Amino acid sequence: MRRIATAPRADWQKKVEEAGLTWHSGERIYWNESAFYEFTAKEVDALEAATNELEAMTLAAAQHIIDNKLYSQMSIPEDAVPLIEASWEAEPPSLYGRFDLAYDGANPPKLLEYNADTPTSLVEAAVAQWYWLQDTFPKRDQFNSIHERLVALWKELAPCLPGRHIDFCSMDDAEDGMTVTYLQDTAQQAGLTASAFPIDEIGWNGAAFVGPEDRPLGAVFKLYPWEWMVREEFGKHVGAADTLWIEPPWKMLLSNKGILPVLWNLYPRHPYLLEASFDGPGLMLSWVRKPLLGREGANITLHQPGQEVETPGGYGAEGFIYQDLAPLKSFDGLYPVVGAWAIGHEKGNVAGGMGIRESATPIITNLSQFVPHLFD
Repeated sequence: MRRIATAPRADWQKKVEEAGLTWHSGERIYWNESAFYEFTAKEVDALEAATNELEAMTLAAAQHIIDNKLYSQMSIPEDAVPLIEASWEAEPPSLYGRFDLAYDGANPPKLLEYNADTPTSLVEAAVAQWYWLQDTFPKRDQFNSIHERLVALWKELAPCLPGRHIDFCSMDDAEDGMTVTYLQDTAQQAGLTASAFPIDEIGWNGAAFVGPEDRPLGAVFKLYPWEWMVREEFGKHVGAADTLWIEPPWKMLLSNKGILPVLWNLYPRHPYLLEASFDGPGLMLSWVRKPLLGREGANITLHQPGQEVETPGGYGAEGFIYQDLAPLKSFDGLYPVVGAWAIGHEKGNVAGGMGIRESATPIITNLSQFVPHLFD
């Protein structure tokens, strides 16, 4: 695993916008193709194996939480429990998730967290970096079958969707909007009919969820967190309606940082896991405190002997977990985190590819940069 400097493509901004990545620049450059990460095939195999095994482990952890009623420990509202348990038993469609991994090419990947409900950085991982590869290193390879797997999964899920139709909803901002637009395209390529609109256009007519023009909603992919939905007026009707939601409510268990200590308790000293606890750092000398429901690196405390770093934010009211500090390796003074994509839940075969974000600190935030990759 190496970080290699390279010349950006001419008119790279236009090229990534054509691929759907319109948020390539902001307070700082987000899409950074002045470098790339190079992997060996053996390293990619290691990441693929870790993704597949972690998927199986997290599903077992979800069953453990349900069996042992660990909801309060994870600050999951009582009203959400019937939704979680009913959806777990019904096994409705589920689309994807992103494992964030610490990896240095030498040691086993370590799970930092699992973005199982509303993962983003999809357009850049599935499409933008693929076109970068074709333009710059067309004879090289990339760990990236995300697009093909999404189309194939929609074909598999089609019989579950009323009328073979799916609506896509998100908040009205560039990244979320383009993410659902891209997913809409994958569904349409699979032969489904689809539409997309802001989530605040969903209403409740007393008997059903409806979209624009009061059309009843049969199946909805929502890029909107379950922990927000179940605490809003909107969410109290979810269990009373026939609408099929993707991701399903049980994904609340996996997107909650409380899954990390549950995993550690089930699989202590597993090579893909870092020690984690609900109760405090214990004997950990260097550790990270994370809010159960935090996002984009907000409200993180990174503690090492003699120093402590905190990030601001509005999360943490529901509680925190403590996790052993990952041995992140610095490449050219930057710390990469691998976003490993799991598509569907086919046993032993969910790994669809990866994207890499890097930061000048070990905490990945919304200002961290996305860097493409390739392998031989």
